[in-house]
Amino acid sequence: MNFTGIIIGVTSFLSIGVFHPIVIKAEYYFSKRVWPVFAIVGAILLIISTQLVNVVAGAALAVIGMSCFWSIHELYEQEERVRKGWFPKNPKRKDYT
Repeated sequence: MNFTGIIIGVTSFLSIGVFHPIVIKAEYYFSKRVWPVFAIVGAILLIISTQLVNVVAGAALAVIGMSCFWSIHELYEQEERVRKGWFPKNPKRKDYT
């Protein structure tokens, strides 16, 4: 049996599940200005994924890297959700508009 597709699917599912709270916490504590961290980590993971011989490991790193890039978009969306009152503002931050 070949479980490659299932492993990649589970990696995608877990990546989405893990990055959701990471984005919420990152916006809460650091604002959307933390986006370069997600971009750098995503780029590094994508570059590493191209160098791996193991298809599953390379695909898993690529999925996680792309999740980092998608998190940049979600940081901006999270800021909007906070502005609308759907998520709490960090009372220690003064940069809300």
